[in-house]
Amino acid sequence: MADEAQEAPRKSGPSIVVQLGALLLMTAAAAGMGWVSGGFLTGASGSDSATPAAHASAAGGHGADAGGGKDDHGDAPVSDTVIPLEAITTNIGAPTDVWVRMEASIVLDAPQAPELAGIVQQDLLAYLRTIKMHQIEGPSGFRHLKSDLEERAAIRSDGHVKSILIKTLLFE
Repeated sequence: MADEAQEAPRKSGPSIVVQLGALLLMTAAAAGMGWVSGGFLTGASGSDSATPAAHASAAGGHGADAGGGKDDHGDAPVSDTVIPLEAITTNIGAPTDVWVRMEASIVLDAPQAPELAGIVQQDLLAYLRTIKMHQIEGPSGFRHLKSDLEERAAIRSDGHVKSILIKTLLFE
C-alpha cells in the first residue's frame, strides 16, 4: 500500500508526436500565408515597376520623354519643376528661445519666375515665426505643419506650388 501512495499518477497529455505534427502544420500554414501575401504584394508593385521600364524602352532606352513632353495618353505635358529654397533659420512664436532651421524645396507645376521661390520662402519664414511648440509635437504635428506650409505656398504662388519637400527640420 505504501508503494501505491508514493507512485504519482501519470499525466495524460498529448504525445510528443502529436505536438511535433501540430508544430509542422502551423509552420506550413504560416509559410503558405507569407508566400501568398508576398506574391500579392509583389504582383501589385511588380506591374507598376514594369511600367517605367516600358516607358524607357519606348523613349529610346534613355529615360527621355519620346512623346515630346507628353505623358502616355498625350493629354498634358509632364513638367514638374523642383526648386530648392535657401535654409530658413528663425525662432518660433512660443517659446521664443527655441530656434528652427528648415531646408526645403518646392515642387512647381511648370517653370515659373525665379522671384517666386523668394516670395514663397519669405512667407514660410513668416509662418514659422508664428507657430508654437505644442502645435508641432509628434508625427501628426509634423503632418499638420507640412500641410499648412503647402497651403500657404500654394496661396502665395497662385496655385503653382504642388508640394513642399522638407529635407531637414531641426529645432534647437
